[in-house]
Amino acid sequence: MKYCKKCLQVDTRPGTKFDEFGVCPACNYFESLKSVDWDERRKELDDIVAFGKANSHSGYDCIIGVSGGKDSTRQAFFVKEVLKMNPLLVSLSYPPEQITQRGVDNVSNMINHGFDCITINPAPGVWRNLMAKGFFEYTNWAKSTELALFSSVPRLAIAYQIPLIWWGENAALQLGDLNVMGKNGSDGNNLRKMNTLGGGDITWLLSEEVKKTDILQYNYPSEKEISDADLRITFLGYFWKDWSLIDNGNFSALRGLDVRNEPPQDIGDPFGITSLDEDWVGMNQMIKYLKFGFGRISDYVNEDIRLGRMTREEAIILNKKYDGACSPKYIKSFCDYIGITESEFWTHIDKSVNKDLFEKDGSGKWVAKFEVGVGL
Repeated sequence: MKYCKKCLQVDTRPGTKFDEFGVCPACNYFESLKSVDWDERRKELDDIVAFGKANSHSGYDCIIGVSGGKDSTRQAFFVKEVLKMNPLLVSLSYPPEQITQRGVDNVSNMINHGFDCITINPAPGVWRNLMAKGFFEYTNWAKSTELALFSSVPRLAIAYQIPLIWWGENAALQLGDLNVMGKNGSDGNNLRKMNTLGGGDITWLLSEEVKKTDILQYNYPSEKEISDADLRITFLGYFWKDWSLIDNGNFSALRGLDVRNEPPQDIGDPFGITSLDEDWVGMNQMIKYLKFGFGRISDYVNEDIRLGRMTREEAIILNKKYDGACSPKYIKSFCDYIGITESEFWTHIDKSVNKDLFEKDGSGKWVAKFEVGVGL
């Protein structure tokens, strides 16, 4: 395990590759922004907008997947007020046991601001079944829900004959998941190769209880379907100078976004602006930390290091304090939802912990073998 020489990105992140100087792709991309001709990039953006407006067949010239969170809220306002487009918002809603009232209120806030929004609600029984399967087969309960989240938007775009999809950050550039990289920095048509989507493979979802007809909402459109629909998927964050977790959070909070107020040691988030619509993503970030050695706080501090908001040394302190943090109450509520005990939960987690990176101390707690900022 190695750390980026500039930030706290680790080379254990799936899909990443450091350069010969030990610098991560995200830091190299940030450095390249200093030489960007933003007027030229705006012309590229205007061409994409023109494509959407010229090829609309439904009255909506673009579609945005939203959770009511900071990123999608800012995107929606930008598309409507700056780009002067008519977006249709699509929200994949969670079952009642999972969604928070905050999440409901934040989507309502978007509607109250004048956006049209369609909410998609996959069958809750299948949802729970697949969540449990993802947890026990991959130690990632969100593996199936991510499929539904990312598949629902292009499915609806094709059905409504909407030619353009806006997503937020390009994970290849801003996080370092190089699998997602398309023809250029704004091209999102390689999104299916994102680590969590596994190329759009849904065969692992099938069982005697779950048939293919039960998981249509989880089926990412094929490349042929997208090509036949002349559907264009674009990363909007590529065109912003100030795309960041904190900037998006500030923008959206000023427009009615309700944020979290739990202590950071419960959620691994010192600002309370992520995972607003449900509570279990924080738990999944804890699991990711035990698998790969990084969690949510890493993304925060890496951005702030690049932006000059904190030093690498200050970031190391925050990382040590909060990375992998998750309140036991969220673990219990998840266990209750999929019908297992907390003992069964931890027995399974123990099997998936990266033993090269972690070891148990005398109290049975997993502790890092690596030094934050240095590695193994």
